Amino acid sequence: MSEIKTVGVIGAGQMGSGIAHVCALAGYDVLLHDISKDRIDAGLVLIEKNLARQVGRGIIDDAAMAGALSRIKPAEGLEAVGQADLAIEAATENEETKKAIFRNLQPHLRPDTLLASNTSSISITRLASSTDRPERFIGLHFMNPVPLMKLVEIIRGIATDVPTYETAVAFARSLGKITSNAEDFPAFIVNRVLVPMINEAIYTLYEGVGTVDAIDTAMKLGANHPMGPLELGDFIGLDTVLSIMNVLHEGLADSKYRPCPLLVKYVEAGWLGKKAGRGFYDYRGETPVPTR
Repeated sequence: MSEIKTVGVIGAGQMGSGIAHVCALAGYDVLLHDISKDRIDAGLVLIEKNLARQVGRGIIDDAAMAGALSRIKPAEGLEAVGQADLAIEAATENEETKKAIFRNLQPHLRPDTLLASNTSSISITRLASSTDRPERFIGLHFMNPVPLMKLVEIIRGIATDVPTYETAVAFARSLGKITSNAEDFPAFIVNRVLVPMINEAIYTLYEGVGTVDAIDTAMKLGANHPMGPLELGDFIGLDTVLSIMNVLHEGLADSKYRPCPLLVKYVEAGWLGKKAGRGFYDYRGETPVPTR
């Protein structure tokens, strides 16, 4: 098993910043990379804000927050990330984008660096094939929000070797996470079950079975879900929901995974959910308001 001390995180958005947050809090040195300095800076601001929230709730103390922040360093180029013991890609859920990242990273990699993707739906085997080390490549699917959610799905590609798998499991557990093994099928376990439910809720809205409020209230009170499916879709990002549905539809060739036309229309309109200020709810006021 490889010893991990330094973690490179590629992508400083919601997922990447969350992964950097938990790694630094667990004592790892973290290199945070994105395509621009502004995005890295925004990620660092988000990490500090979320750490401060944990201090306010008594989950960690000021010393733990200060230590975590001191261990995160911005990395404007991929050269630094390539020298990490483990490099985790946490970019947008697009296969070609992810493959391009790994191809660009490859010239800078140490021979022993492990590679991981935080993809929530895309084949680990295919992503690994774009690198020079498919045996040292694995899926580490963290759940959102990373600092709060306990699960990490571990996905082995067809070439992933046993030492890489064992190192990945030990690493995830060192972050205080619980691991679940998933086979390398489209969307793995969580999103194979969860995202079609969200898509079906959107169909329910599209067909006029209920309003946004009625659907979310029904599932919260009738199925004891902490968040309604339409609200959850907004939280995940409707572009991500659509990407996962497309992966399922194309990968499994089953019409039951066809993305709802209303989901496609919202994404085309730029109504991507909470991050865009508007989705199935309008977030631009003091309280979210259903849009349909």
